[in-house]
Amino acid sequence: MNINAERLKSTLRELSQIGYNESDHGIYRWGFTDADMEARRWFLTLAEKEGFKCHMDGAGNVFAGIGDYHETPAVLTGSHLDTVPAGGMFDGALGVLAGLEVLRTLKENDVKLKHPVWVVGTAEEEGRFGGMMGSQALAGVVNMDWLMSAHDADGVYLKDAMAKHNLDVMDVLDAAWPPSRLKAFYELHIEQGPVLFNDEVTIGAVEGISGVFKWIVHLKGKADHAGTAPMNMRSDAFMGLADFAHEIERIIAEDGTDKTRITVGKVELKPGSPHTVPGEAIFTIVGRDMSNDVMTDLADACRKALSAIARKHRLMFEYEQVSWLKPQSCSDKLTQVIEKSAKGRNLSCIRMPSGAGHDTQFFAEITQAGLIFIPSVNGVSHAPDEWSHWHDVEAGANILLDCILNSAE
Repeated sequence: MNINAERLKSTLRELSQIGYNESDHGIYRWGFTDADMEARRWFLTLAEKEGFKCHMDGAGNVFAGIGDYHETPAVLTGSHLDTVPAGGMFDGALGVLAGLEVLRTLKENDVKLKHPVWVVGTAEEEGRFGGMMGSQALAGVVNMDWLMSAHDADGVYLKDAMAKHNLDVMDVLDAAWPPSRLKAFYELHIEQGPVLFNDEVTIGAVEGISGVFKWIVHLKGKADHAGTAPMNMRSDAFMGLADFAHEIERIIAEDGTDKTRITVGKVELKPGSPHTVPGEAIFTIVGRDMSNDVMTDLADACRKALSAIARKHRLMFEYEQVSWLKPQSCSDKLTQVIEKSAKGRNLSCIRMPSGAGHDTQFFAEITQAGLIFIPSVNGVSHAPDEWSHWHDVEAGANILLDCILNSAE
């Protein structure tokens, strides 16, 4: 049994038009923006039109499926529908629409299974508000304090962004699925790195997912005239940021591993004039590793480095920890199912870690969870030129079909 590759391709292309920007060719479906919610409505309309049961929960997660998961534990598959600003067409969307294509294939072939099969398009996975809110809600690991205080780097609160689309942040707490409702979870995703592409391997069977912490840092000095303020008398916030950037390599060497990643991804200088010494630097730090203990050491090292740099440049240092997502292992049983399917279809396959976070890491807290990778061309992702070859998309979707059949029988 095989999925319909041309139909999947067509559906992916249709979704890619929602939030598409002509000027830079990127897709803009940042969590709980108008385009993001349009994509969710589009998915529900499509699924309902094709005869599947569907609904949206209080967290903004959208579902389509076959069977009643209230009576029998379901095999759930999916990923996310939101994108980073100027993102690509495959990240997240592939897992959701490949899941929908599996449903179509099961329906067309009149396949009778013991367990219901459902697809989820999770909400707010890309971390606009600091976490993976949709899958965290389904796993029951969000709390009221975080929901009420969560905000993005521009100061927009999660509760307000949801209210704009007639969603009540209080309803997020009701979205949790008890473990008894699930038999297994599978996610198909592009690798977002170069390993599979460079090694010419078709399928990655993911063993575990890196943890992630995210900070918003403020270095506060004194704005001054760029022409009259002597260099040795400045409290230049940008110089503090620049010094920290040079410290990253040392921090990783001393406290990290070969799996460690530290990134300064967003920077704002105030007041932002070419002729004014920056009085404040606001920037994000995102750290990743496969070990929670290593992540703790990295965070401590970043804090110590920033404190010392602030003293050197006469700055005040403040930071907010927006999120801390622990590393998570995937189910070895389901990883073996992925490998077996690849072998049965004569596809090359390796076991590998994931340096990026995925919805799978939260589903793994409540059920057996497996993560399938396909290659990203040149390892590119989170960019307009993100691409995966259609033959790899087809291969990954067929592996997903095999895995769901294996777990739902």
